[in-house]
Parts: sequence; C-alpha cells; structure tokens
Amino acid sequence: MAIKVHIDRILVERKMSVTELSEKVGITMANISILKNGKAKAIRFSTLESLCKILNCQPGDLLEYIED
Repeated sequence: MAIKVHIDRILVERKMSVTELSEKVGITMANISILKNGKAKAIRFSTLESLCKILNCQPGDLLEYIED
C-alpha cells in the first residue's frame, strides 16, 4: 500500500512555488520535499490543515491511496 502526495500538481494549478508554500505553511522546504517525494512516514493533522488552508483544497485533493 502507498499514499501518494499531490503537492506538485496543486502547486502548478495554484501557480505557487515550493518556497512560497514553505513560508506560508511554516514548514521547511526539506519537509515539503519529503512529502512530495513520497518519503514521509507521517504527517501531522495541523500540517495537513495548514496545507489545505493555504492551497484552498481538501485532504483528498492532496492524498491518494494506491493499492500495491
């Protein structure tokens, strides 16, 4: 099982850079990179909430479950 994070796609749709997202959400660019590259083992609800607020989306827009 895998969870895919669609931050790249949403950033393109919102015409927003990773740097801008990092500053607005308050997490490092390294942590956003970990999310984008599928290396994250967990995400805090507060971080997910901030991402959704800044990107004006729902958690399901950011996360996708992919069965192996």
